[in-house]
Amino acid sequence: MENTMNKFVAIAFASAAMISSAFAGEVSGVVKSVDAATATVELETGETFKAAEGVVLGGVEAGKTVTVAFTDGTADATAISIVE
Repeated sequence: MENTMNKFVAIAFASAAMISSAFAGEVSGVVKSVDAATATVELETGETFKAAEGVVLGGVEAGKTVTVAFTDGTADATAISIVE
C-alpha cells in the first residue's frame, strides 16, 4: 500500500511540474527596436523577446504599442500583436 501511495505522490508532483511549465506570460509595451534578422523585439522597458517560428513581425516597429505573449521563464514570444 505504501508503494502505491509513493507512486501516486510521484505522479502528482510530476503532473504539477509539467502543468506549471506550460503557463505563459503576457506583457504590453512600446517597441523600442525590431531586428528582423534575429527576429527580436525590444520594448522601451528593456525587455527583449525572440519571436518563435511562425510569429509574424509585419507591422511591428519602433513606437508601436504591442502585446507580447511568451513562455514563462523565457524570452520566447509565442505571439506579438499590435495594440490599436
